[in-house]
Amino acid sequence: MKLPFRMPSKKWIIIASIAILVIVFAALAASRRKPDSKTATVKVEKKDIIQKALAIGSLEPRDEVAVKSKISGVVGRIYVEVGAYVHRGQPLLEVKPDPTPMELVEAKRNVEMAEIELKTIQKERDRGNQLRVKGLISDQEIENLRRSYEEAELRHKIAQERLQLIEKGKVRIADTDIETVIKAPISGYVLEKSVNAGDPVVPLTSYQAGTELMKMADMKDILFKGTVDEIDVGKIREGMPAELQVGALPGKAVKGHVSLISLKARKQENTTVFPVEVVIDDAAGSVLRAGFSANVNIIIARKDSVLSLPERVVTFRNDSSFVRIPRGEKESKEVPVVTGLSDAIQIEVVSGLENGQEVLEKEVKPIT
Repeated sequence: MKLPFRMPSKKWIIIASIAILVIVFAALAASRRKPDSKTATVKVEKKDIIQKALAIGSLEPRDEVAVKSKISGVVGRIYVEVGAYVHRGQPLLEVKPDPTPMELVEAKRNVEMAEIELKTIQKERDRGNQLRVKGLISDQEIENLRRSYEEAELRHKIAQERLQLIEKGKVRIADTDIETVIKAPISGYVLEKSVNAGDPVVPLTSYQAGTELMKMADMKDILFKGTVDEIDVGKIREGMPAELQVGALPGKAVKGHVSLISLKARKQENTTVFPVEVVIDDAAGSVLRAGFSANVNIIIARKDSVLSLPERVVTFRNDSSFVRIPRGEKESKEVPVVTGLSDAIQIEVVSGLENGQEVLEKEVKPIT
């Protein structure tokens, strides 16, 4: 007699499904717990270690001169352009007098008033000389009249020279030509032109800075000016060698040395930095230009061909240093080491390890 087929109940189907899932997850977990065939290690090797301090800045001429005028007016002719090399005393530009009507009238009236004053005192002096002959005036009074006449004569001359300078832009005083042509104060290159023809010019005086017309510099003396972080400033000294990485000259090994470390810090983007200067010793045959951005690595200390390890494998604890070395396939041992110079990537091993010896990498903890 054939028994009728019965479908399994829903309860048994659920139980079977759960069992299959448990078996699958157990297998996955076991595969993840399976130990690696080999633990990662690094070897102790001989390398060069250089400790550096980073300075950020740009190349600038040591001495930059701002060219200004001592007379007022407007820019007339410009004789040189930016980038030109000029010798000291060579004309740069002309400042044409541009007096206001009131200034011109005042200058002319001052000449007339000085002339009237001079004639009046001259008459008094001549009359005094006549009285002296008759014995009616003292020598002291004659001397006072003479001095008054000389002072009036000088004031008249000053008024004439001022009018001449306003009207013509040129005047000769005591064998010296004073003119409105501005000449180069030094020999060097024109780095920047701040005015164009027709621009007004305010003169340089004891109470005002005056209009900056041009900037000049001798480009033979270029140096690096930048800043170093306060964390590193205590490690650097004047005279330390430096390597410059100039943005516009990739691959060029420009070298120099520290020439100045500022005694005063300054705030820059919420950080404390100290200005430094680096003199260029070797430009590597490149043409250096003012304004080139650059980074400078100041060499604080250097050791060549010393035993070293990646600093990441060293554990620092209680002023001591430790590393783990393998013992067999699964065991390891922590050993103390004496470390030395570090460049933040490699660290010197003074003692505790030998060349070629393997050191375990630190275990990477999973992110939970």
